[in-house]
Amino acid sequence: MKRAGGASLRPAPGAILTVLGDWLNAPQRIERLALLRVFVPASVLGFLSSRIIHADYWLGSRGFRVPDLGGDWRQPLYIPALPDWAAWAIGGAMILSGLCLVVGLAARPAALVFAILVAYGTLADRLEAFTVTKLAPVLTLALFFSPCGARYGVDAWLAARRDPSVPRVTHVLGGSIRFFQCFLVTMYSASGIAKARGDWLSKQVLWTHLHDAYQTQASWLLMRALPTWSWWLFQGLVLVFECGAPFWFALPWTRTPALVVGIGMHAMIGLMFGPVVWFALLMGSMLFASFVPDAPLLRIRRMLGMRD
Repeated sequence: MKRAGGASLRPAPGAILTVLGDWLNAPQRIERLALLRVFVPASVLGFLSSRIIHADYWLGSRGFRVPDLGGDWRQPLYIPALPDWAAWAIGGAMILSGLCLVVGLAARPAALVFAILVAYGTLADRLEAFTVTKLAPVLTLALFFSPCGARYGVDAWLAARRDPSVPRVTHVLGGSIRFFQCFLVTMYSASGIAKARGDWLSKQVLWTHLHDAYQTQASWLLMRALPTWSWWLFQGLVLVFECGAPFWFALPWTRTPALVVGIGMHAMIGLMFGPVVWFALLMGSMLFASFVPDAPLLRIRRMLGMRD
């Protein structure tokens, strides 16, 4: 299409790349990255805690393991059991590297070690692999490729002690945060589309889930207090939020309401589906760190007595 004077209305590829580059590189508050550095490994460690305390059964030779199927296509990778001492060593290294990442001590090397060890544990025990452990290697690798220890951690404190004249880091290039933002909206939209293509438009799936083995005291009380038809509303709200996530978080005037709905959704997941609490904490904390407006983020920092 062209204007009357012959000029094209189609944006030039170079202009699109320029806009995309500006969006990716737009500075973001360092507090966002610090929150991700703390809550991502903390959530993963919380989920893995029930496995690490039984490391000899989880990765060692004492527990059940699927036998080697000899190259069968249904088993593309077979990882044999470890000696018990090695299983305990890997469990201890997971805890140590995860905690180092949380407190910002050798943050980037700790992120790399943690990602490798969690990936190993997930591949070695695929029968119990869950969303948290499947996502953890990718998320912690993203932290490894970012300056995640530049502020609010032991590394930053030691650097300030060595040279107090060096100004504190207040912003990072946007790519470190944009990865988590894009990851979240992609995961939400894919999940919503899968739900819509399944039974969520024709059956009360959410109501059924609340009667399953994950039921908690909170979900039992809510089911007794709310009418059955109300769960259709919650189910519809989840579908609208997830399917439209790329739009809700892309538009400035819908971003904050979408953040409130998302945080509320993960809070309810944590309350109503017992063992899924670590997944709810992981997703909710990433959502908060990625999309909370700067003003409340800085207000929280001031409440904690932190300063630039």
